[in-house]
Amino acid sequence: MLIREATADDWPHIWPFWRRIVAAGETYAWDPETTEEQARALWMSPAKRVFAVEDESGAVIASAYLTPNYGGPAARIANAGFMVDPGHGGRGTGRALAEHVLAAARADGYRGMVFNAVVETNPAVKLWTSLGFTILGTVPDAFEHPRHGRVGLHIMYRAL
Repeated sequence: MLIREATADDWPHIWPFWRRIVAAGETYAWDPETTEEQARALWMSPAKRVFAVEDESGAVIASAYLTPNYGGPAARIANAGFMVDPGHGGRGTGRALAEHVLAAARADGYRGMVFNAVVETNPAVKLWTSLGFTILGTVPDAFEHPRHGRVGLHIMYRAL
């Protein structure tokens, strides 16, 4: 697997799994009806450092972004988003990408990383806690999950 900086040419390969994940409405607090144009602006914004993961065949199977979570005097706290093509899950791609992005954030001078809205039923919660993130709090009943009904959104943090 190769993890590299994404280019604009990667978007057509990211969009299909991005759409599938967001449309499922289970793990992201983004509108499941997000258009491709809106999604590209959200994910590939020039303010974000975007990564792509290629499998052995060169296919893009995952992506992540890294960006400041706040501005001004708090701009050294990062935020990130991660998506792994569901057809390629369970093979360590998410962990490898997370470790890569955490190292990139540290190298870029960030002092910590915060996730603002991690759906409490998201299997990635286990990954984040194993990588040293703690749950600072949970906004109860904040997310309308299509299978579990109303569930909480965790705010998670890790020092870098």
